[in-house]
Amino acid sequence: MGFQIGNVKLKGNLLLGPMAGVTDLPFRILCKEQGADLVYTEMVSAKGVQYNNKNTELLLRIAEEERPAALQLFGADPEILSETARRLEHRNFDILDINMGCPVPKVVNNGEGSALMMNPMLIGEIVRKVATGYSKPVTVKIRKGFHGDCINAVEVAKIAEANGAAAIAVHARTREQFYSGHADWDIIKQVKEAVSVPVIGSGDVFTPQDAKAMIEQTGCDAIMMARGTRGNPWLFAQIKSYLEKGILLQKPEFEEVRVMILRHAVMLADFKGEVIAMREMRKHVAWYTIGYPGSAKLRNHVNEIETLDDLKIMLENYQNHIEK
Repeated sequence: MGFQIGNVKLKGNLLLGPMAGVTDLPFRILCKEQGADLVYTEMVSAKGVQYNNKNTELLLRIAEEERPAALQLFGADPEILSETARRLEHRNFDILDINMGCPVPKVVNNGEGSALMMNPMLIGEIVRKVATGYSKPVTVKIRKGFHGDCINAVEVAKIAEANGAAAIAVHARTREQFYSGHADWDIIKQVKEAVSVPVIGSGDVFTPQDAKAMIEQTGCDAIMMARGTRGNPWLFAQIKSYLEKGILLQKPEFEEVRVMILRHAVMLADFKGEVIAMREMRKHVAWYTIGYPGSAKLRNHVNEIETLDDLKIMLENYQNHIEK
């Protein structure tokens, strides 16, 4: 089922959420191929763009085959965010998203990310400054609130909508919770009932059944998956199969996982160079192999990977071991 954010039409309603250190260009392409309808970049610092930070440039690169794609900015200064948005407007992303949910201390301590939840008026000013006269839809990603005594997602969503937000993604936890405890899907339902722009639900979608339950319980227009996709780009195909045909696809055989890991590694090496790519692949391999027999032993050795050849040999040895 397709839906629309501003003037951007999406084929379906399954979104890959932004994750620092995970949703880089190669991973986004893999998720796109498995059925993600919209992918988000890792969050990009507005100040980093202003200062022409060389690491920021890599975060901004988007391949044509992954579009439609959303570029996510974070910051707290309406002027800097607005200037940055305009500076990047010519680039090949389709939607500009503003992060108001990141719980990481170094972001929050700068008044950015989920710290913005404590200042709804500033949120309104940011959205208005960025969205006014901007050619692309501007969206926001918020949390349930900052802490248990500050549950204000509904208020913030209304303010964002009134100032020009084209859609609102709600992570159904407070900043205080980080990613622990249960996501409170009821807050997504409350936001959906309070605004007329599309509402994207986020939090605790790890299986096709979770996705179906979230849509049924909240009425949200789309679902954003993040942690559930780590080592599991197949999640999008599994959810689509379940929602559209009622068929639960089986977990991929290890041979399919091995092929995916190697493809991911090659793409990452092309994108960032082999040394950095192999360092980053260690965590991905750990995620990809969870739940396969004897994989704990493989994960113990994953930090020894230095080259693509090391990775190939390690996976072949593991496969031979489990097939004996």
